[in-house]
Amino acid sequence: MKQLIVFFSVLVFFSCNSSNRADKVYVNGNFWTGDSANPTATVLAIKGDKIIYVGNDASQVNATEQIDLNGNMVVPGFTDNHTHFLSAGYGLSSVKLKDAMTKAAFIQRISDFCKTHPGNAWIREGNWDNENWGGELPSKEWIDSVSGDHPIFISRYDGHMAFANSKAMQLAGVNASTVSPAGGVVVKNTKGELTGCFKDKAMSLIEKAIPDPTEAELEEYYKAAANYALERGVTHVNDMGSYGGWMDLSTYRRVAQKNNSLIRMYSFVPLATWSRLDSFVQKNGRGDDLLKWGGLKGYVDGSLGSTTAWFHQPYLDDPKSTGLTITDTIDLRNWVIGADKAGLHVAVHAIGDRANDFILSVYQEAEKINGSRDRRFRVEHAQHVRLEAIDHFANQQVIASMHPFHLVDDGIWAYKRLDTNRLKGTYAIKTMMDKGVTVTFGSDWPVAPVDALYGLYAAVTRRTGDNKNPNGWYPDQKISIDQALRAYTQNNARASFMEGKIGVLKKGYYADFAVLDQDIKKIDPITLKEVKVLRTVLNGKEVFVRK
Repeated sequence: MKQLIVFFSVLVFFSCNSSNRADKVYVNGNFWTGDSANPTATVLAIKGDKIIYVGNDASQVNATEQIDLNGNMVVPGFTDNHTHFLSAGYGLSSVKLKDAMTKAAFIQRISDFCKTHPGNAWIREGNWDNENWGGELPSKEWIDSVSGDHPIFISRYDGHMAFANSKAMQLAGVNASTVSPAGGVVVKNTKGELTGCFKDKAMSLIEKAIPDPTEAELEEYYKAAANYALERGVTHVNDMGSYGGWMDLSTYRRVAQKNNSLIRMYSFVPLATWSRLDSFVQKNGRGDDLLKWGGLKGYVDGSLGSTTAWFHQPYLDDPKSTGLTITDTIDLRNWVIGADKAGLHVAVHAIGDRANDFILSVYQEAEKINGSRDRRFRVEHAQHVRLEAIDHFANQQVIASMHPFHLVDDGIWAYKRLDTNRLKGTYAIKTMMDKGVTVTFGSDWPVAPVDALYGLYAAVTRRTGDNKNPNGWYPDQKISIDQALRAYTQNNARASFMEGKIGVLKKGYYADFAVLDQDIKKIDPITLKEVKVLRTVLNGKEVFVRK
């Protein structure tokens, strides 16, 4: 009998022990879990791709491998709620113009790039900012003599204006008689001559002449972008498309079929193609937790920097304009209602206050027509809102998909375009949160850095790039580091229909997290941009380790 008791005791011990047997256990960590029931921990154990233990007692798990984190801070893997992933991957090896602070530097950067990249390939991206040299828009004469055989079509950093040299316009068949299309502007000088600048829908006049990248090139862009993001602790991205959305999704599916997926991905396609996506989903489902689809991205207006964001009142520096609508409002309304009826996930870009009011009214109408359900409508940017409109975000449960690092740039010059009353509703993050709006964060990469530490810095400090707002630009909208972390993790999970799976360090969730070299809750917030990611873990595997 005694031997039988011992036998059963041993059996129970090994049975319990095997249930907590992990592949890896991370010890001596400073875990910010995002779990209100278990907010901090020092130990995390992984089995396969899931977390099986988060707590403070390493003896609770028996692991094959133990990793000592030396007291470093750990946070859930960041989600970037809005990227243009493949174009960002391409842009990593293209000309860099964002910090070209003078006209001369702008020209010299392009000249140097063309000299070191001989041939006649198109040159794109660039991310220039004309506000760096006072606001003057570039003109083709600046670069025609230095661009060699290259056709050039480089984007303003907001993605709503691009600049072409004469060769690009010639290849596209664009000339002085070309008229501006609906939803766009072909910029001409006082003599009626093309300057080379094209705003919003007018950019398609040049883009139609640019050959599509090959499948191999697209996969290289994907690899470059994924590795760059993982090095910055970003384990999940929402991609709004770079090459028409469908080409992007095809790239991600092709990579997945080769078992070469590197990062968790939610791929959006254009709202105008909602019926195609409806058929696609019925045939192919919505993907899985590593690559999913089922989201649609639309546009109401343009951007503040390109003076194409849609406002109720005119721009201060362009009194004849209130901006423009990129999409016909009747079409946009019909697409939203149709897509919502099909059960698809709708996200629409709105920058100006009138654009935000309009899309909120469309969302409200869609719910009235199609009935109540868990739809999670999103407004991408929600950048300049009337304070009264925030109540509509809250009451309608519309997600504000915001991008805090934009204020670092826009806060330098936004006063030229908008009066104080309108600026009070610019990146109104705290008011949104205080009123119960689900706020999520991202970058709009390559418009802003994909580095989430930069976004945290902007949301917590609201300091502008010219250092003229040391206490914050509209400081009443600053938020805490905890609020910012939640916006980059668990709030983003919900906005991607991934809650219960990512965004929190908790038993049963995917083992996605980032190890930081500093405790971001204790350091001076102005140093957040200096924090480095030491390790990134995705699906339980270390996908980046800083050397």
